[in-house]
Amino acid sequence: MCFSKAVVKYRIPILILTVLLMIPAVIGIANTRINYDMLNYLPEDMGTIIGQNELMEDFGKGAFSFIIVEDMPNKDVAALKAKIEQVDHVDTVIWYDTLFDLSVPMELLPDKIYTEFNTDHSTMMAVFFDSSTSADITMDAIREIRALCGKQCYVSGMSALVTDLKDLCEQEEPIYVGIAVALACGAMLLFLDSWLVPFVFLASIGMMILLNLGSNIFMGEISYITRALSAVLQLAVTMDYSIFLWESYNEQRVNYSDNKEAMAVAIQKMLTSVVGSSITTVAGFISLCFMSFTMGRDLGIVMAKGVLLGVIGCVTVLPALILILDKPLQKTKHKALIPNMGKFAKGIVKVFPVILVIFALLVPPAYYGYSKTNDEVYYDMGQCLPEDMEYVIANSKLAEDFNIASTHMLLIDTDVPTKNVRKMIGEMEQVDGVKYVLGLESVVGSRVPEEILPNSVVEILKSDKWELMLINSEYKVASDEVNEQITQLNAILKRYDEGGMLIGEAPCMKDMIETTAHDFKVVNAVSILAIFLIIALVEKSVFLPFILIAVIEFAIFINLGLPHYLGQSLPFIAPICISTIQLGATVDYAILTTTRYKAERVAGAQKKQAVWTALTASIPSIIISGMGLFAATFGVALYIAR
Repeated sequence: MCFSKAVVKYRIPILILTVLLMIPAVIGIANTRINYDMLNYLPEDMGTIIGQNELMEDFGKGAFSFIIVEDMPNKDVAALKAKIEQVDHVDTVIWYDTLFDLSVPMELLPDKIYTEFNTDHSTMMAVFFDSSTSADITMDAIREIRALCGKQCYVSGMSALVTDLKDLCEQEEPIYVGIAVALACGAMLLFLDSWLVPFVFLASIGMMILLNLGSNIFMGEISYITRALSAVLQLAVTMDYSIFLWESYNEQRVNYSDNKEAMAVAIQKMLTSVVGSSITTVAGFISLCFMSFTMGRDLGIVMAKGVLLGVIGCVTVLPALILILDKPLQKTKHKALIPNMGKFAKGIVKVFPVILVIFALLVPPAYYGYSKTNDEVYYDMGQCLPEDMEYVIANSKLAEDFNIASTHMLLIDTDVPTKNVRKMIGEMEQVDGVKYVLGLESVVGSRVPEEILPNSVVEILKSDKWELMLINSEYKVASDEVNEQITQLNAILKRYDEGGMLIGEAPCMKDMIETTAHDFKVVNAVSILAIFLIIALVEKSVFLPFILIAVIEFAIFINLGLPHYLGQSLPFIAPICISTIQLGATVDYAILTTTRYKAERVAGAQKKQAVWTALTASIPSIIISGMGLFAATFGVALYIAR
């Protein structure tokens, strides 16, 4: 009671302090970098990541792109290549004139190389950058290259994807936020009993969201998925607590003539359920930190922090706002749209055996769909982009004109004899889906000694330690076919060089698929165990956690099982994010209802009467909270699908 009385007493200083904290929060948001490259979160000890680091250290090369040039004379292509070479952080541009003077006919190239890099209306050049795939300077270079190239050229590669993804998010995110806030507010205006209180809720929640996003500066950077989801989650969870406080306050105002005393009692009464539900939610998000794919740690820390700030805001800032605005809040009250839920609750209690039978019958198909959805996710984030985006158009051109869907890079020890390297290349080119392997041996051929090539050319593909080769594939990144191809290529490579490394977007993506598949199982197990233990301690019951977790997991199975039955696929990160958000949002409802049920039982009510009372009291709050989140997310989904 001391805490709640202190909040009521110091309501003005609380609001002043919160407003002042908005200044460093905004500064923190502006200085927190947003990462758009999922591959950055692979463990540093993975072979593909070690290989990427070796490529950067030994060759000074990081990101890689193909540029397709259409209907342009060779001399103009050469001039364009020279301009691209002058772009900051472009390390190397490989085209025909890298090897030979333009006065030498292109037909002198080996037929295989010529036809693979040229069609009757287009040619292709390879670009290496001296910076990493998702670095800001690399994205700036991509934009500058696009500006130089004009409409006749198309830039592919992971850096182009990251650039377009960032531009799209920055353009669309304010619209998504605006739609979500407007529709959530609209839902609350309809279902709550005051025209003003939704705006008070949003003011309190908004300040806590800003504090959470601003405090991310200590992490240096967060992923774009983390930024988007943390705000949605904080809105969902804090909305629950806000509604619980408002309902509790209105109940206490009937019992106390002094609104300050009513608020102190309301805060005190809601603390138990809020603390219990928030601890379970935080535990669910902390479990994400057990992932070896380090975006889990990114998500877990930010989301857990958001829940804690949401709780703090709900028991400090929101009560202060409600007390200050009490008169206009009371004057703008109206009859709630939600009717008394007594009859509905009575019907639920009456037919509960039927509900249990339906529950038992639906569990198997729900779990089956859930398991299949997890197997049918996609990892290529390019699938999320609109078809008119520059990266998507470039990749389509690359596939249509040159039949290239992905490019791998291979590092092999320079001590491996040349004849063995040629033999290895021959074996690799027999692997299904491999277009060709491009290295010094394939460029100069077996009859041309490497020594006659200029050092500037040799240095592009060879260092004292490694020789670099490019392997172009007909198979798309993250497909089953390319993953099998990578397995076969690695097997061949290891026969010739045990320390050799196959790197690039597709090999990294294969590692990510294998890593996250294991991680998600670990996270689910850890989160369920942690939540079970916390509910058992908070509710002082061993049996109750089984019921709550079973009900919530059943709802998650249905939600994530539907995409399988509807023939839809989700991005790989969606199932774990949806399950954690759904768990975080609905555990509040479960604990709210359970806490009220136990209070009624302690007061002497029979079990059916206690359930009826708990449902009658809890359902309105659950509907209001659920409809607010539903309206926000469904509205954004409709906008995206337009």
